Amino acid sequence: MPVESGNSAAARQAKQKRKSHSLSIRRTNSTEQDRPSGHRDMLEAQDSKLPLSLRSNLMDLFGQIEREFENLYIENIELRREIDSLNERLAGEGQTVDGGDLTKGALKTKASHSTSQLSQKLKTTYKASTSKIVSSFKATTSRAVCQLVKEYVGHRDGIWDLALTRTQPTVLGTASADHCAMLWSIETGKCLLKYAGHAGSVNSIKFHPTEQMALTASGDQTAHIWRYMVQLPLPQPQADISQLSCDDDVDFSDKDEADPEGDGVMMECPTVRLATTTLKSHQGVVIAADWLVGGRQVVTASWDRAANLYEVETSEPVHTLTGHDQELTHCCTHPTQRLVVTSSRDTTFRLWDFRDPSIHSVNVFQGHTDTVTSAVFTAGDNVVSGSDDRTVKVWDLKNMRSPIATIRTDSAVNRISVSATQRIIALPHDNRQVRLFDMAGVRLARLPRSNRQGHRRMVCCSAWNEENQACNLFTCGFDRQAIGWNINIPALLQEK
Repeated sequence: MPVESGNSAAARQAKQKRKSHSLSIRRTNSTEQDRPSGHRDMLEAQDSKLPLSLRSNLMDLFGQIEREFENLYIENIELRREIDSLNERLAGEGQTVDGGDLTKGALKTKASHSTSQLSQKLKTTYKASTSKIVSSFKATTSRAVCQLVKEYVGHRDGIWDLALTRTQPTVLGTASADHCAMLWSIETGKCLLKYAGHAGSVNSIKFHPTEQMALTASGDQTAHIWRYMVQLPLPQPQADISQLSCDDDVDFSDKDEADPEGDGVMMECPTVRLATTTLKSHQGVVIAADWLVGGRQVVTASWDRAANLYEVETSEPVHTLTGHDQELTHCCTHPTQRLVVTSSRDTTFRLWDFRDPSIHSVNVFQGHTDTVTSAVFTAGDNVVSGSDDRTVKVWDLKNMRSPIATIRTDSAVNRISVSATQRIIALPHDNRQVRLFDMAGVRLARLPRSNRQGHRRMVCCSAWNEENQACNLFTCGFDRQAIGWNINIPALLQEK
């Protein structure tokens, strides 16, 4: 154990300096050698389902930990005896450690040095083992509040992706493994339109910046562009909504999944089956697609390890972006510039620059140790990347040699999103959690999960709604539902 070897080295140095201390430690170690067998006998006498070898190993480890703490405790006692001895000597000369004549500065310095050594040793011993735990429980003077506003239920399989339309009226779009994409009324939670033109799982959905057109990518090796026209229903009175602090975590037990066939959602929803444009030059699953600024070109990312840039008018590829060593997992475009970022299972993400028509540069970034599940642009000059290595990294476009912030979590991170106005990162996790961080890597909140609300399966994607403060964050997962949340982050928390 790394902690054991470091403390043992410190104990050995203490033995060489203080003979009496060495004798104490040896006495302690000699008595401790007999303890594990006693503990083992006690454990064997108990009714435990653990294998004997595992129980024995656990007791050995616990015995080592106990010995290390006792060694530290003995060393602490010896150091305090030295300090008391110095105090007595100084008191005999009419001085104390806390004040007096500075002519005895050498003795005072020695006593101060001994106490500082002890303090530093204790800090070093406990810092490594507690820093991760403490960082997850930072005290705040006020708490963020999350409110579940609406659940969007109707898909027959897990939902991979979701997005908000960029033209009025603002509606929610979802892409599902049930081969369909759906448009939803944010206020009422009703399905407004269903697109059923794909022959495979619909893996992503994005909306045109100025027109009522949607772009979907699918497991049928194609991407479709299709037009939609929706009419919002009249809003209905809201049901009683429970409000929880964002960090509340209730003991969770799975509840029965909603049956979309029994609620009438599928029957009432109009269906579109034909695409206006089909993009089909990939040789594998098309996992993601997005519109470039202006909406005249789109980029697609595929499991064939390539990304393609298409002209929407001709539906022909104009560039093939190659270089990734494994399947692509995501692609994203900059909101105001001709920049594209692609993510891959090869642990890298690449930045493609199309601002100069004659030069198409590419930068490769290797900040992760596992699959990069997504990398997205922010409204400023940053890129945020998430990975299966359980980290999220914030990068500066002007200097991307190393991340400016790193967020470490306890579960793989899926398709992240960043609020353009609040600059808050929403992290959907494999373990059904959704966490919120600021751009400096400070955790702001965790969305509540309970028997009554929250996701029951892996959370696949998140998306912010900058137009509607009453429902400003959406999440979707493999529990076949999307959820709309109202997130209220106090300004004091964001400043921290």
